[in-house]
Amino acid sequence: MKKDIEIPVAKDVHVAVIREWNDEFLSKDWNAYLINNRTDIIEMAIVVSKGFDGDTKTSTMRHGIGILEPKSFKKIELLQEEVLALNNEFFVTFFAENKLFEKRFLFPKHTITEDSLTTIPILDKEGVLPEG
Repeated sequence: MKKDIEIPVAKDVHVAVIREWNDEFLSKDWNAYLINNRTDIIEMAIVVSKGFDGDTKTSTMRHGIGILEPKSFKKIELLQEEVLALNNEFFVTFFAENKLFEKRFLFPKHTITEDSLTTIPILDKEGVLPEG
């Protein structure tokens, strides 16, 4: 029975943390984005995020992203500077190919920094991708 269960691998869907200017507050902020680098639409995308380090934990945030077109992106949330000292986890669930996919993205503590910035494809902005 177990051999009949197929667990699909979520490929070409990413979470990136982007450093960008906020015109409203005149500051640079860290924003998390969901990126669909697939050639098909992903539907009913949900992102659950949290920060943690030992006994220190943030609230668990749930974001309904909905539909994400191929080769596109949507903002998930703003990350406050205090949260960057924690491990930041994003758990993404979505439907594609008539299947349910899920993937965990982990940004270990102190890895979201100016020194870690690289160009993020599709967004064409400077940001950080999770390890692994």
